[in-house]
Amino acid sequence: MQSITALLEALQSSSWAVFIHRKAWAFTTVEVAHVFAVSMLLGTIAIVDLRLLGFGPAKRPFAELSRQVLPFTWAAFVLAAAAGSLLFISRATDYFTNPVFWIKMSLIAVAGINMAIFEFVTVRDVQKWDLDPTPPPRARLAGGISIACWVLVIIFGRLISFSLQGE
Repeated sequence: MQSITALLEALQSSSWAVFIHRKAWAFTTVEVAHVFAVSMLLGTIAIVDLRLLGFGPAKRPFAELSRQVLPFTWAAFVLAAAAGSLLFISRATDYFTNPVFWIKMSLIAVAGINMAIFEFVTVRDVQKWDLDPTPPPRARLAGGISIACWVLVIIFGRLISFSLQGE
């Protein structure tokens, strides 16, 4: 535990972290980038997940829809992760000990596991249900788990600021 604390303190004392922590405009800029990216992430994921849940344009093949939307999802995820990492290092020791932060990270992990199962198992037979207005139950389940996880990530992400000790 001592080495983790030392690592967190080193991250928090880096020039980037100190700059972001001490300059309100820098923190706000990084936070705006993070919120924008998370909004884009949720929006693009919702398009795919709602189609999996049986909503949206059933005339459009699922495979085509996901192929067109997912590059934007990944770009948004990378931006959200980068900005989130910068926010994290600005108060690394506080975030690391915050249970709300860990709930958010756990939900992101669950969303990732759900996506991996979907990509490696569920979507294998997409050609059978690609044009169905209502995809099979396992695809609907994946879409429901995904959208629920990401909505909860946003809720818990917002709660982090309320659960941190003020300065």
